[in-house]
Amino acid sequence: MRIGFIGLGNMGSAIAARLLGAGHRLRVWNRSSEPAQRLATAGAEPLATAREACAAEVVFSILSDDRTVRDVLLEAALPAEPGTVHVNMATISPELSDELAARLGAAGCSYIAAPVLGRPDVAAAGKLNILAAGPAAAIERVQGLLDVIGQKTWRFGERAAQANVAKLAVNFMLAAAIESMGEAAALAGGYGIEPATLFALLSQTLFPGPVYEGYGRVIAESRFEPAGFKARLGLKDVRLALAAAEAVNAPMPVGSLVRDSMLEALARGQSEQEFGAVLGRAAIRRAGR
Repeated sequence: MRIGFIGLGNMGSAIAARLLGAGHRLRVWNRSSEPAQRLATAGAEPLATAREACAAEVVFSILSDDRTVRDVLLEAALPAEPGTVHVNMATISPELSDELAARLGAAGCSYIAAPVLGRPDVAAAGKLNILAAGPAAAIERVQGLLDVIGQKTWRFGERAAQANVAKLAVNFMLAAAIESMGEAAALAGGYGIEPATLFALLSQTLFPGPVYEGYGRVIAESRFEPAGFKARLGLKDVRLALAAAEAVNAPMPVGSLVRDSMLEALARGQSEQEFGAVLGRAAIRRAGR
């Protein structure tokens, strides 16, 4: 199977490496050449243009935001070859997802939205959760590849945008949880309780799991670097969730609060720092601690 891959940031590189490790042949493109050259040592074929990567039976893409997706895919890479299945793993707006599905459908191709839950280390281990939506036959065609990347594929319907909305809903809930953790830490800190002690209690009792354990540690330790997920991308996802909610008249007052907290942090020059630490520590900073 001819596979093209577009977008080799931290997550894209980890996913591409998984596919290469499973014996698949990849033709890869990235806006900067260094990641593609690194993957070449594992057998990938670097390409000069994104359009070349779209000359494939299956194309994976994972780009940072709507603007980049629009610039690279809509303006430079599409239409693809008739019969191609395009799997877009980026977290983008439902409107753009609908536009991509229409453009590819008109070219005789299939479009699948497949954003993921997990960070690059999870991707490297093949343990991502994949949120997929699009034509069922197209998902079946690429399911074997998705199984290399993730531990489970969750299907959300025939309209690709539904997977994007599900991912935005999840990311909003993560952001809301982190905001509440920061506020709770600010309250506890006012009475001499260390955040690490509070979050240890929560993660081992009422809220077990990776969110309160992992982000609790990040907040307690003020771990701004390295950024597994940058604050500017977290703000982007919250904004997308708010816009999607407004389109269906779904009020999200907590989302507006989180957006404003993130805007304040970015105004302080924290756009490239770890999202969880930036958002979680904002409430503590507002409390003067």
